[in-house]
Amino acid sequence: MAPTTQFELQLARRMSRLGTETAFEVLNKARALERQGKSIIHLEIGEPDFDTPANVIEAAVDALHHGWTHYGPSAGLPELRQTIADYVSRTRGVRVTPEEVVVVPGGKPIIFFTIMSLIDEEDEVIYPNPGFPIYESMIHYVGGKPVPVQLREDHDFSLDVSELAPLITDRTKLIILNSPQNPTGGVMQRRDVEQVAKLIGDRNILVLSDEIYSRLLFEGEHFSIMSVPGMQERTILLDGFSKTYAMTGWRMGYGVMRPDLASQITRLMTNSNSCTASFTQMAGIEALRGDQSSVDHMCGEFKRRRDVFVAGLNKIKGFSCRLPKGAFYVFPNITKTGWKSKPLADALLEQAGVAALSGTAFGEFGEGYLRFSVANSLENLQQALDRLDVWTKANL
Repeated sequence: MAPTTQFELQLARRMSRLGTETAFEVLNKARALERQGKSIIHLEIGEPDFDTPANVIEAAVDALHHGWTHYGPSAGLPELRQTIADYVSRTRGVRVTPEEVVVVPGGKPIIFFTIMSLIDEEDEVIYPNPGFPIYESMIHYVGGKPVPVQLREDHDFSLDVSELAPLITDRTKLIILNSPQNPTGGVMQRRDVEQVAKLIGDRNILVLSDEIYSRLLFEGEHFSIMSVPGMQERTILLDGFSKTYAMTGWRMGYGVMRPDLASQITRLMTNSNSCTASFTQMAGIEALRGDQSSVDHMCGEFKRRRDVFVAGLNKIKGFSCRLPKGAFYVFPNITKTGWKSKPLADALLEQAGVAALSGTAFGEFGEGYLRFSVANSLENLQQALDRLDVWTKANL
């Protein structure tokens, strides 16, 4: 029980505009049920179930033994910034310098800092919906106007440029793209990315391109709007180590952007975190430069699990599910169950022991869907399918 106090907590008004990430709330609820003795299959959290590759762990341990335990530059260690610049130059086909790289503790700070530094009150930000909830949360927090562009199942959950066009106004300051996409697994094809760039034209609109799942693609090749001629200086690229190298707990991501913006993002780092942990950055150098077979293996396993889980979902009463092209989520349509998303997710957790997220955790256009993470073993995924099948037969 919280202690009583005679002093009322008077929060700043902006705190009422700040949202959350439901995955962690559901995880906490699921763990509380486990403490009561209930068996829960965790398909709610977006975290690879693989261990960080051994060579990356060894690099971190070696860094600790060699004194990489002190403050570093706010923008990141020069060695890592150069490594990231080389990697992005190679994979996006553009020339990137270390001055354009800012290393941060996780991917979210790039979202946070970008919106903090660019968006004034009533500035409009277009973002995907259903989409990662922190986009909308941060836009509201700074007093901007969130403008959702709906990702539709009949468009394979890829952004439809014809729906984006009428949303752009003189107040549009930023457009957020995410491909491969959370929560749907949708992927923007090269022609769509090029059409977005063409639509922006010569307008002074920046793009935050969230490419955190760029290495977890099951077909085709990843294409970044940064690669489109004329778009590099208007793109803030978000990427990191959490998903690709199973390093969620290491907290390390990065942004790549024009140097004048990078210097402002660095100021926000100085004011908030000082710097990202030095020994983790040394591990990041090894992650990008070292053996990549673990990434290929993990992606192959996610594809195999996706295939099994989607096929199983499509046999369950009331569920229908497309085959996502990237990331490690599936986003089934549950409208034929007759249930709304949130009550169904709650019931599956409490009664079937399967933890999933309501589609509405990712915005209003997520109603009618659930998100399951396939970052779990095939055995557990099959057990989850069995539990879902039993529950639906008894309750639908």
